[in-house]
Amino acid sequence: MAFLHAGDTISGQEGRAYAKINGQNEEMFYIKTLEASVEKTKAEIKTLGHRALQHKATGWSGTGSMTVYYVTSKFRQMMLDYVKTGIDTNFDVHIINEDPTSTIGRQEVVLYNVNLNKVIIGKLDTESEALEEELEFTFDGVDIAESFKAPARV
Repeated sequence: MAFLHAGDTISGQEGRAYAKINGQNEEMFYIKTLEASVEKTKAEIKTLGHRALQHKATGWSGTGSMTVYYVTSKFRQMMLDYVKTGIDTNFDVHIINEDPTSTIGRQEVVLYNVNLNKVIIGKLDTESEALEEELEFTFDGVDIAESFKAPARV
């Protein structure tokens, strides 16, 4: 009987993320968590002879969020540029999972045209040992540049 060995699970700390903003690559070492999801949009379809409401996929939407340590002004500056000039900045994010203790290798997911929804422009918190901020975003392109492989230990 095959089973997943604990050593082949992926540690959440074993990864990297890079943003390509205005042609410049930036390692996003300040990320605490990042999650991106793709959700289908569906139309409800009624047909003769079938009582059930059926569904047909008509598109998709990409959304995500990341919690970052409050140590970079990059996103605040991007939002300020939009506020002052009306010019919005989209960027790409490469998310890499790579745990050297696992036999499944690495996975690289690329999010294209990431656009921030809301940015904290200033923050103080006397109860916090390390300031953080939550950034929600949308994206309209995605690719898996490299996929995990099957575990070598079965």
